[in-house]
Amino acid sequence: METILLVEDKSELREMLTHALERMDLKPQPVSNLQQALAELRGQRFAAVLTDLKLPDGSGIDVLKAALDDDPAVPVIVMTAYGTIDQAVAAMREGAFDFIQKPLDLDHLQQILRRAMERQQLLRENIVLKSEYAQSARFPRILGEHPAMQSAARELQRIATTDSTVLILGESGTGKELFARAIHQMSPRADKIMVSLNCAAIPENLVENELFGHEKGAFTGADSRRPGKFELAHGGTIFLDEIGELPLAAQSKLLRVLEEKMVERLGGSVAVRADVRVIAATNRDLAAAASSGDFRSDLFYRLNVFPIHIPALRDRGEDVAVIAEHFLDRFRKERKKPRLKFAADALAALRQHTWPGNVRELQNVIERASILNDGELHAADLGLSANVRATGTNSPQAGKMLSNPNLDGSLQEVASRAIASVEKAKIEATLRECKWNKADAAERLGISYKTLLNKIHAYDLD
Repeated sequence: METILLVEDKSELREMLTHALERMDLKPQPVSNLQQALAELRGQRFAAVLTDLKLPDGSGIDVLKAALDDDPAVPVIVMTAYGTIDQAVAAMREGAFDFIQKPLDLDHLQQILRRAMERQQLLRENIVLKSEYAQSARFPRILGEHPAMQSAARELQRIATTDSTVLILGESGTGKELFARAIHQMSPRADKIMVSLNCAAIPENLVENELFGHEKGAFTGADSRRPGKFELAHGGTIFLDEIGELPLAAQSKLLRVLEEKMVERLGGSVAVRADVRVIAATNRDLAAAASSGDFRSDLFYRLNVFPIHIPALRDRGEDVAVIAEHFLDRFRKERKKPRLKFAADALAALRQHTWPGNVRELQNVIERASILNDGELHAADLGLSANVRATGTNSPQAGKMLSNPNLDGSLQEVASRAIASVEKAKIEATLRECKWNKADAAERLGISYKTLLNKIHAYDLD
């Protein structure tokens, strides 16, 4: 329910408008003077402000200026019994959404408020679009007949209609954001905004600001109040991708938001309501991270209300060919290349490849081939070998290690060395293929840029 700040000094009219707003399924916050209005504006976010022009200790124009100074997106509607064209023009010049004269027509007021809140929703969406990397829809629907994928899709349908927190688990590139968007679109919040934040892509010192926003003057350069992702998602859904990369300091604040549905901006002292459904995703083993202290256990249990595991592409059998045909059909139409098709050796190579980057890697491989070719695609056109090794890497170092492994120590120690050796070889080979462009290498490997930097440092590949 959206909250409206109502500023009216006449008690009878204030009470009448309070009841009228409640009948419109809105939550009024009534005050009787300028000072009370200013205090409320400092304390919380409003969907709209409805203020009288004449107040006992000031003017509705003062309320208007204060509201817009704190939140430039909030619509302010000015009421007056002494309305003139000059006053209306003055209010509109100062940024009022609309101007309405007393005695009030409640039907007219309801229409104005509806338009005002629709405008605010659009402004919030524009803020999100401007602050996020705009991407075209890469994978418009969930494809796959493999039982594990069908099971995940059934779980999605069951949880989508509730308001529960969801934790989506799976390797990078498996389609976790696709699942998150499907949950949002099938939920009662589908008509509201969905805000996405990749926790691994934000510098550690900026994460809290992105999540929770800041007050004017909170730090050098904070010349106006800025809402965070939780406030922008109010009424809708927030998708926190790579939640396992969230710094510990931000984890404790996130836990409070999940439990209380309240946000406190940086530099602020008053919590603001944030009615948001949370969907989180990670490619990490959060249970293990919680046990080792790398992730807060209380936050893990709060997120792990309803986990959904998305299987890796290499475990989905014939789904690889189905998804590959889907992508090829799309690129065939986009690039107007009707003769594009897979040769038998290309399909065999697609099925044999281990796809460490999962669906994202598969899409990139086919997109690249569709740009460079006009007709039948062979394994070589996809950059794949028709005889792909089970390790997914052609590194001589990895092959030597697997053919002559160091078997000293426990099974876990031997396995850890083997995994590390193959991983190092794969990362080094990919970096060389990408001419040491780390962003391209991270994309091809199907891991975040931050994760790649950590592994480069750990394996001394700088």
